[in-house]
Amino acid sequence: MSTTEQPVIVLVHGAFAESASWSRVIQRLRSRELPAVAVANPLRDLAGDATYLRDVINGIGRPVILVGHSYAGMVISQASAGNPAVRSLVYVGAFTPESGESALQLSSKFEGSTLASALVAYPVASGGNEFRIGEEKYHHQFCGDLNADEAALMAATQRPVTERALTDGLSVSEPGWRTKPSWFVFGERDLNIPVAALRFMAERASSRGTLEVAGASHAIASSQPDAVAAAILDAADHEQG
Repeated sequence: MSTTEQPVIVLVHGAFAESASWSRVIQRLRSRELPAVAVANPLRDLAGDATYLRDVINGIGRPVILVGHSYAGMVISQASAGNPAVRSLVYVGAFTPESGESALQLSSKFEGSTLASALVAYPVASGGNEFRIGEEKYHHQFCGDLNADEAALMAATQRPVTERALTDGLSVSEPGWRTKPSWFVFGERDLNIPVAALRFMAERASSRGTLEVAGASHAIASSQPDAVAAAILDAADHEQG
């Protein structure tokens, strides 16, 4: 693998979203001639989701910059551990766990999340429950800075997540952000992950660049694609020297 190859930007969605949530960001990256691909995150269990992401990276066969939103921060932290193809990480309103930490633990570390009261739970045949955000609560909870019509479409196309995925702890001994440079961008009005938690995780990871967007919701890739693209471009510029 050549060290001079331009990295591919690999975008990984989190819970209650889907891969098209990156569309506006991809448009901006491609206008700068940066190759980008959005991955369909299974949202079943952390180890399995990370294994799938590693398969995607192997299939690309080039260096990558991993970008994760929300729960996908867990996935990119695990999939990047010890993976030489991953050059850097960008956390977009995302969890940045230490070994053993789960998304549920990190989201409850600080006050401010109202996600629990917005969830609908139901059993799945593989065992346990999965969650989605109730459609009547989705707009306020997930994407309050988007218009109602777009919020309704996002609610209808959201991907549910299993309880297991949210409670699985990071199983690698050294998460990827411990050894690879990372950047952070998140919304100041994130109702899923408290902004205090996002600030804490960025500082703990020795962020190379942190952008907190005033008034932005959890769905920052859809509502503030310029800010998200700027963080990714910072990471890409770092790789190109």
